[in-house]
Parts: sequence; structure tokens; C-alpha cells
Amino acid sequence: MDFHTKSVHSTSKEREPIKSKTSPIYQTSVFRFDSLDELEGFYEGKSPYLYTRTGNPNTDELGTAVAQLEGAPAGVAASSGLSAILAGFLSVVQSGDHIVAADDVYGGTYHMLNHELKSMGVETTFVDFRHEKEVREAIKPNTKLLFSESISNPFLRVEDLEMVVALGKEFGLKTMIDNTFATPLLLKPYQLGVNLVVHSATKYIGGHSDVSAGVLTGDEELIQKAREKVVNYGMNLSPFEAWLACRGIKTLALRMERQSSNAEALANALEKHDGVKTVYYPKEVSPEGKGAIVTIELSEKGNHRTFFDALDWIKIVPSLAGVETTVSYPLGTSHRALPPEALEKLGINERVVRISVGIEGANDIIAQFEKALDAALEA
Repeated sequence: MDFHTKSVHSTSKEREPIKSKTSPIYQTSVFRFDSLDELEGFYEGKSPYLYTRTGNPNTDELGTAVAQLEGAPAGVAASSGLSAILAGFLSVVQSGDHIVAADDVYGGTYHMLNHELKSMGVETTFVDFRHEKEVREAIKPNTKLLFSESISNPFLRVEDLEMVVALGKEFGLKTMIDNTFATPLLLKPYQLGVNLVVHSATKYIGGHSDVSAGVLTGDEELIQKAREKVVNYGMNLSPFEAWLACRGIKTLALRMERQSSNAEALANALEKHDGVKTVYYPKEVSPEGKGAIVTIELSEKGNHRTFFDALDWIKIVPSLAGVETTVSYPLGTSHRALPPEALEKLGINERVVRISVGIEGANDIIAQFEKALDAALEA
């Protein structure tokens, strides 16, 4: 071989099995075959991998890992939380079908339902899931799916999952829950009878603000349909990001326990501060904790811009769930796409702040917010 040939093939040698403690990263776009018969074997189900868009060991590991945490038989990873949500929707509905969704879902999901799926011929009715009567009255002959969040964004309403499951069974509908805020540590909707459970793995599954990923888990038949959508719509996740998310899962329980404990301490402290009009934090979620998000509405007596400016090491970000405490501004980020009437109905205004509580010392977190709130009142 001349140098050019050697330079191409010198790093492509087969190696003896190496017993790595952690899963290797299969950072490849394609998988090789030794013969045409072996290639044909992929289409006959004898070989699992052909092309990373159609499947990769790292992405399969992530889907399986989250399914195991949820107690579900199957799972599929996707390029983002919204990709996983879309795959879930499309595993159930098609043009001419109808979805009943909670009116307080994440703004990106609201936009997808109200615009993107609408352009595909799928209609959605948004109702207040706190009232079973409203949900019942929204169900139509062509309704196929009930959708909500286990803990809503940003006001942290804890969904009555038993009600959702019961209505699904009564009307012969599939049910789907976004379990991102609770994580499987706090709630396992599939174990209660929900058909599909979705996560933005960008959040607590990954846990370090360095991954964009989504995972859908649930009934095997529906996950197979969703997997086909992920493949055919090109919504696959990269191997490296899947690997990072799997690494994040290893500390999920530890992080959530610490972050939930810190969040409860912060919520209790903020309830006593004159700069806060209302604190939104669940009274009960599970014995493992109440979640790591605290949402507040600042008092009209303070200047909300001064509050944000005075946060110092607590940064303003459009997402959540990293190990660092951060704040976001729902009116300008996560729920920006909602129409004014929806924002008004939900109570999302310029004084609403969503706090993602990290793993720092609880007293340090509390002191930082009290300092910012004092500054807002003095402005």
C-alpha cells in the first residue's frame, strides 16, 4: 500500500473485544457488512444496524434505559423533546383526527398542536384538565388522544393521572403524558395506565445543559410506530448526545433528590418575602420529593427588571434542569408563542419567573434570591 491508502485504512482495523466499563460511543453514520448476504440480513431482521438514522447502539441504549426507569416495555430516543412529542402524537393520530390537550402545556407543545399538527389536518381542543367535565365535553367522535403534563409548565399543576387514564379507557382513547418535570424518580405515569410517556431528555435526564434530546416510552406497538416516524422524518438523535444523556441518567436520582430538597427550602423561604406575590410549588407529588422547579410571581411593588439584573451568579436562561440554579422568563421564552388570550387565561405575565433549582447549597440559593428581591423593592 502507498501512503494514501495506509492513511485511510490504518485506523479501521478490527480489534479484539475490549471490556469497557462504560458503553463506547458508536460515532458512525453507517455500519459495514462483509457480504451482500449479510447486508440483506439487515432487512430480514438478522442484523440491528445499517445507518445511524435508522438505528444506533447509543440511541437504543438511551431509549431502553428511560423505558426501564418508567417501567415501560419500550422506548425510542429522538433529537429533542419536541421531536419525541411529535413522534408520540403521530403514532396515534393522522389527518382528520382530534386531540384533547391540557391548556397549560409547554408553549412549544402548544404551538406544535395549534399550528404544525393543524396544518397536517389534526385538530386540537385545549381545556382545563382540572375539571373533568371540561375534558369530557371536549371529546369528539374523532378524538384519538388525551395529552397533558404530569407537572405543568410553568405553574406546576400536578395532573390527576388517574382521571386521565380513566377517561381514556372509558372513551377508548390513547393517553400521553409529558413527564419531564417529575422524572421517573417522582412519578411513573405508565405504571398508572398511561399509554405513552415522553421526556425532554435535554432537561433532567441529561442534567448538565449540554444535550438536546428526547425520549418516548410506552406501549410496544405505539413505540414501534413512533420509531418509524423518528426514522422517516429524520428526527434521530446523534450517538454522542445519546451517550451523554445515558451518562446523565447515572446521577439522575442523586441530582433530583438534592435539587428537590433545595427547591422546597427555597419555596418556603420565598413565601415569606414581601417581593413575592405568589409562590407556585406542589404541595404533594411523591414520597421522593416535590420537584426541582419553583415558579414565582413578583410583587407589583418591585421592579422585575431590577430583580433579574441583581441575580449575580444565578443566570437567565431559556431552559431548565442543569445542576446550576437558573431562572427563566416564560413570557419571553417558553410561552412566547401563546396568543395573548391564552397567556392571560393562564396568568403568565411580565412578573412570572420560573426558577430551576440546582445542587448548590440551599442557604446560598436563598440568600441570592432574597438579595435580588430586596433590590427589586428598592428600585
